[in-house]
Amino acid sequence: MEIDVQYTLALAAAWTAYFALHSALASLRLKRLVAAHAPRLMPAYRLTFNVAALVLLILPLVLTFANRGPWLWQWQGIGWWVANGVALLAVAGFLWTLRDYDMNEFWGLRQWRGRVQTVEDQEQLHISPLHRYVRHPWYSLALVILWTRDMDTNLLVTATAITLYFVIGSRLEERKLLACHGEAYREYHARVPGLVPRPWRYLDADSARRLATTGPASQQDGARIP
Repeated sequence: MEIDVQYTLALAAAWTAYFALHSALASLRLKRLVAAHAPRLMPAYRLTFNVAALVLLILPLVLTFANRGPWLWQWQGIGWWVANGVALLAVAGFLWTLRDYDMNEFWGLRQWRGRVQTVEDQEQLHISPLHRYVRHPWYSLALVILWTRDMDTNLLVTATAITLYFVIGSRLEERKLLACHGEAYREYHARVPGLVPRPWRYLDADSARRLATTGPASQQDGARIP
């Protein structure tokens, strides 16, 4: 089976457009514009953002799986068991981390119910057990799941686009976190790797508690790290 170059380019364009729009909607600049000119819309902003992100995700996902390209690799034998075992561990890790998040806030339900009109978030820096080993555990776990799949050309484009977005998006997110938490996050950033855990770089429990109680967020939103 030959690679459909036009289809592959269309898929890449769909992911690029999705991530560009996602970043624009998540930006503090847009949130502050809405808060300044239409504050009544702010309580529903996060909820609307999440719903829009899910709806807009449909197109690139349909393009990824509707017209499968040539297989680049397919796990066989022991490789199949290892790849899927690692992916299941990543899924379990993701489910385990949910206990450390306020999902009502993550989805925007708390802001909507409380009619919160501000952009800023007053939460303290939150460091879960997995955050002691990697700054963005959700991104890391998602990448493990993604790259342990059987891979065709379309899924390779998708995996590459998502990986690049996680790398770039995590850096953009950390600008807000640095502005929000100052030296506490700067120390955390220096001691814990971003996406790939390293055995010699981690945060002990006492240090995590110390940094988490340094002080509340006061300037930017996004106190919780994905």
